[in-house]
Amino acid sequence: MAEAEEDCHADLVRTDDSERSGEANLQAELQMFRAQWMFELAPGVSSSGLEPLPCRASSREPGLKSVDARGKQEIAKEEKAKELFLKAVEEERNGALYEAIKFYRLAMQLVPDIEFKITYTRSPDGDGVGKRCVEDSKEEDKMADLLTDFQQQLTLQESSVKLCQPEVYVNQTHISALPMEVLMYIFRWVVSSDLDLRSLEQLSLVCRGFYICARDPEIWHQVCLKIWGRSCNKLLPYASWRDMFLERPRVRFDGVYVSKTKYIRQGEQSLDGFYRAWHQVEYYRYLRFFPDGQVMMLTTPEDPQSIVPRLRTKNTRTDAILLGHYRLSQETDNQTKVFAVIMKKKEEKPVDYHKYRYFRRVPAQETDHSFHVGLQLCSSGRQRFNKLVWIHHSCHITCRSTGETAVTTFDIDKMYTPLFFARVKSFTAYSEKPL
Repeated sequence: MAEAEEDCHADLVRTDDSERSGEANLQAELQMFRAQWMFELAPGVSSSGLEPLPCRASSREPGLKSVDARGKQEIAKEEKAKELFLKAVEEERNGALYEAIKFYRLAMQLVPDIEFKITYTRSPDGDGVGKRCVEDSKEEDKMADLLTDFQQQLTLQESSVKLCQPEVYVNQTHISALPMEVLMYIFRWVVSSDLDLRSLEQLSLVCRGFYICARDPEIWHQVCLKIWGRSCNKLLPYASWRDMFLERPRVRFDGVYVSKTKYIRQGEQSLDGFYRAWHQVEYYRYLRFFPDGQVMMLTTPEDPQSIVPRLRTKNTRTDAILLGHYRLSQETDNQTKVFAVIMKKKEEKPVDYHKYRYFRRVPAQETDHSFHVGLQLCSSGRQRFNKLVWIHHSCHITCRSTGETAVTTFDIDKMYTPLFFARVKSFTAYSEKPL
């Protein structure tokens, strides 16, 4: 019995010791787990604090790659939006508003607040707008020296200079076989007496030789003489006669200046007195200038589609047309004005002697009517010299027998709307005589 009790007591002691050691081990494991957890809170450090955690790094790699790819896409999208926005700014400065709106819209579709992410103090893209500006300046320099370049190329090609050569072999005689004098005479026919310089510029696009012929100073000098007369003897301050034609204010001959006027006029009262009619009056004024100094003016309610074809030549059959002469005046305030004196075409009516056969004829007093017009030449929009503003309009009635003249000056009010130029292709469709 005593031995059995001792064995039982020894088993209980061992059980208590094993329970205490298990609790101690559990506490130690818990402490180790807490320590390892604290170390794992630091990114990239293992429980020893010396090596990176391979398991966590491997689990984070796909997420980091996706974040980096997304960031690169955002940066590329923002750079593309910046490029489109700067291109839109450049188009707006050049006057191409529709193109600018298109690029603005594309840039804001990519990044809505791209306008606030661009710094205008420096060029954000080294290969963007700044480079394009440098390239544009280089292109302008090339265009300025294009005539010299073409002349040098033609001189170096052959000892006998030819303006052009056929692209493929032909049996017929090529235009390059013609002498230079004949070619220049053809070019004068292209310009014609109507001064169709637009056709001359289109002809210069054919080849290098035609480009050289179209820049002949003699042609442009004669054109300037026909427009300004003796007042253009000096070339300065222009670089060439062509630059004078392009830059100096002038009226245009390849179309017509048109104005449209509307107003409301009160009509007569009805017979019963219950209402009074109001009439809307609408009419047009047309001005056509010719290089020889003549001008035509017509005031009519007919629309341009029916009137403009009649204004092609001075020998028109429209009775209401006024014919006259004009001159350009350069004022001291650096404004160009157009002064014209126009009158109705004279028509000689046959005298009916049978009408005055049985009674004494009292001759009517014959008078001449002339209109003096003053206009200021302006530019509006992208076109040059396309607007005429009224500054003076008067009627002069002269008695033939006494020579007395009565002058009536009209007030320039809202009824005198500005005249705007409209190009008419049929006016320069064919040439009547050379320059």
